[in-house]
Amino acid sequence: MSKQKGPGGLVYSTEHGRMCPACRQPVDACSCAKAAPPPSDGVVRVSRETKGRKGKGVTLVKGVPLDETALLQLGKQLRTACGSGGTVKDGVIEIQGDHVELVMEKLKPHGWTVKRAGG
Repeated sequence: MSKQKGPGGLVYSTEHGRMCPACRQPVDACSCAKAAPPPSDGVVRVSRETKGRKGKGVTLVKGVPLDETALLQLGKQLRTACGSGGTVKDGVIEIQGDHVELVMEKLKPHGWTVKRAGG
């Protein structure tokens, strides 16, 4: 008798790597997670944060209503404009350093409502 709840199944394959539990396809080829952009209230928030980064400041951009590939491309454009490094994690663009004002100026031409979050 199985005590397993839910659909269960394969989560990792040595041939394909991580597997999507919903569609049972490799995560790279999964179509169910990439179908819709993350929910947003229509406001792009730009903030500066140092938590968990050993005192180093980073600029965070949250709430951008784009899918994953477009978000990666926007992150690259912002990093290039700031002349800095960074990454995109969980729908949040992180840019190394304090570039809040420059990032806000670069996002306004896209037509989004851009607000400074935090202090």
